[in-house]
Amino acid sequence: MGMKDLLLDEHKQNDKLPIRIVSPSFGHLSPEIADRYELTHRTSYYFMLFMLNGSTRHGVDLEEYDIESNQLLMVLPHQIHRLPASGHGTDYFKLGFDEHCLSRLPKQYPFLINPLNQQKISITSGTATRLKAIFEILLGLLSTPETDSELILVHLNSLLTEINMAYFATNKNPTDAKLSKYIGFQVFVENNLTDHPTIKDIAEKLALSTDSLYQIVKHYSGLSPKEFIINRLILEARRRMCYGESSTVKELAFELGYNDPDYFSRLFKKVTGKTIAAFFQDLS
Repeated sequence: MGMKDLLLDEHKQNDKLPIRIVSPSFGHLSPEIADRYELTHRTSYYFMLFMLNGSTRHGVDLEEYDIESNQLLMVLPHQIHRLPASGHGTDYFKLGFDEHCLSRLPKQYPFLINPLNQQKISITSGTATRLKAIFEILLGLLSTPETDSELILVHLNSLLTEINMAYFATNKNPTDAKLSKYIGFQVFVENNLTDHPTIKDIAEKLALSTDSLYQIVKHYSGLSPKEFIINRLILEARRRMCYGESSTVKELAFELGYNDPDYFSRLFKKVTGKTIAAFFQDLS
């Protein structure tokens, strides 16, 4: 477990919940403590940055995102997150919470598996006003560690409901049958990634024909189910390499369920355009 994994445990702002909020005037770690944490890390919790005013740039899974006023960035567990060394914007809220907090809430939020592959959400002015109010309430509640956790969870639920609506605002309702099946496909892939499930197995699990599954995944991701799974495996490989979790091609291939490291190497180059050796070299 890296230093960053301990952030919510060591510096949580409530006695009962692993949660912390930061604004320009609240919640910042002292420079001595902050220096113990790396700017680039593989996160183990949910992170939200809501920019009220100003701009900043964060990296997520080796992609760069510019966050402007009235935009929200989310980083999910296991993603590689690169914090900016400077330039945090003039007014913002940052929120970190983990699966324990989510498990205490009354419902699930489809946006938290990022089905539409958008790390950044544009927020309308009306939603921004409400989000700001909820963040401010949470900040007040988290300013004393003894606050009843139920009060915090009520407002966290409101916050995630608002963000979920904003996430799907430009697309279809997450309860739409096809999107629901696509989310089911993503969840199944995440939970069985290194087992290399067949498309037929996944389709049966979701009570779909293989043709229907193909059309749904193609519609939402632009990829075939097989391409989606391969891309997800290669992303996992890049994450592990970036975070120094695997030191050799053979080790990486076996960890991801490939018995043939040479085949895995060819697949990596086909998807990324680079050899694994070149990728390692770029990281060093």
